Amino acid sequence: MSDLVLHNYYRSSTSYRVRIALEMKGLTYQYVPHHLRHGEHLEPAYLSVNPQGLVPALILGDGTLLTQSLAIIEFLDETRPEPPLLPQDALGRARVRMLAQMIACDIHPVNNLRVLTSLRTLFGAGDEDVANWFRHWVNEGFQPLEKILTSSAETGTFCHGETPGLADICLAAQVTSNARFGFDLTPYPTIARVHAACMALPAFQKAAPENQIDAE
Repeated sequence: MSDLVLHNYYRSSTSYRVRIALEMKGLTYQYVPHHLRHGEHLEPAYLSVNPQGLVPALILGDGTLLTQSLAIIEFLDETRPEPPLLPQDALGRARVRMLAQMIACDIHPVNNLRVLTSLRTLFGAGDEDVANWFRHWVNEGFQPLEKILTSSAETGTFCHGETPGLADICLAAQVTSNARFGFDLTPYPTIARVHAACMALPAFQKAAPENQIDAE
């Protein structure tokens, strides 16, 4: 697989997920930044690439467009199976997808930039109001996630066993976003431990927001 083009933004947690997966798979790609806070993702040039106007978007060598981070990551896993990001057994795959979706489908959608911007523009929320909103919904998701990870025999060094996968990718990206809003990770020791294990790996480090060409 070659000639991959990733449209993304350094601070986007969904973009971070895909960058981690690309690094784990050892895939090279062209990095195309779009500054979300400057509205570059809504300009006609990018809308002609991705009509949804969201990042990330991965363009394959034949011009095929893929959007939505989980769909992109599973595509990469199916077409470049080593190292695997999902377990071999059906129950394990379901568990990893469950953990990933607790973050990607329940926490992230209510805390992404367009929602936080709408809180300000539609309801007059200030910075502290927005931060409280963000922390509230992370807590709502992290409380059950911590309980599941702590109580499950399937949890190892990582969310599922001893190798990082899809759930760890989502967890690491979310924890990184949390830090910008002063989120206290102390009540979540298992999540913190898994995150530390992830961030010790070169793929997670190389894909981190602060290491991207558009980092500010």
